Amino acid sequence: MGEIVYVRGDATAPQGKGVKVIAHVCNDLGGWGKGFVLAVSRRWREPEAAYRRWHRERARNDFGLGAVQLVRVGDRLWVANLVGQHGIRTGSKGVPVRYEAIDAALGVLGDRALEWGASVHMPRIGCGLSGGKWERVEPLVTARLAERGVAVTVYDHD
Repeated sequence: MGEIVYVRGDATAPQGKGVKVIAHVCNDLGGWGKGFVLAVSRRWREPEAAYRRWHRERARNDFGLGAVQLVRVGDRLWVANLVGQHGIRTGSKGVPVRYEAIDAALGVLGDRALEWGASVHMPRIGCGLSGGKWERVEPLVTARLAERGVAVTVYDHD
């Protein structure tokens, strides 16, 4: 318990049995169209549609940095849209990753995963277009998920 398993493969095709949640980081602008979300959208329409609706109706819901939206895509399979990126990267304006938001979202996800007895599967969240460093994200994943007893698999795409 407490360790992250690293594998080569596709995080949208999670390995193992039981309830599985695929986690990824979204921005707080309502934008969906680059990075890992493209792989998600190739497999399922629901996560993008739910995320866009969540953002559109944000005046009446919890959408914002640190929020989590769980979208069912199969019998025992969910996608977790984690809002952990402020804006998008444009030019040299810095990186949009927000580690504190990823930390908060992972805490919420950890609670739900424990409740469901689910494993969590992800790419190296917050480290692609968000511009984050895995050395900063990995301890958050460990503390909020793995050390609490949630099985975590991180996928490095071939």
